[in-house]
Amino acid sequence: MKSARWSQEDGTGLEHLVMEVSGKGVVIESAVVGESDAQTFGLVYRIECDGRWQVTRLALKLAGGAALDLHRDDHDAWRDANGTPLDALRGCIDVDLTATPFTNTLPIRRLALVRGERRVIRVAYVRVPELAVNAAEQAYTCIEPGRRYRYEGLDTGFTAEITVDADGLVLDYPDLFKRIV
Repeated sequence: MKSARWSQEDGTGLEHLVMEVSGKGVVIESAVVGESDAQTFGLVYRIECDGRWQVTRLALKLAGGAALDLHRDDHDAWRDANGTPLDALRGCIDVDLTATPFTNTLPIRRLALVRGERRVIRVAYVRVPELAVNAAEQAYTCIEPGRRYRYEGLDTGFTAEITVDADGLVLDYPDLFKRIV
């Protein structure tokens, strides 16, 4: 079992995460106290992945507020907790939560990029605290294998150079998050 903690660069938020990797897959549980656009929130989330780091479930709950529970099947089709198909997310394998740097670990581990390799992916993008979900295109480029990656939000034009540890957990996400433990 591996744990990590991040602070928001502006000092308004903190996350504590526990990750368990086993022969059956990966389970991530985390608690975030954060702020987005001057709106404070508390969030707990759980991400379940298969052994290839492909997300199979994302469950989120805001303290005193809304919840979201999404499931992905082997055909990259998503459903909500009621079983309703979410066709807009078809083809998404990874998830990206705005409240955490952790979700960058998912494609970094899953793609296993070599130096200079760039891959475009489609993710289920979740804005927190709104819990609004949509599909988004992103790209990851390996700058230094197992150490540095360039993230690109293709829909937004945002880019960042992310450094990670040997487990693919973010150490530094400039101007947004910094690993403190």
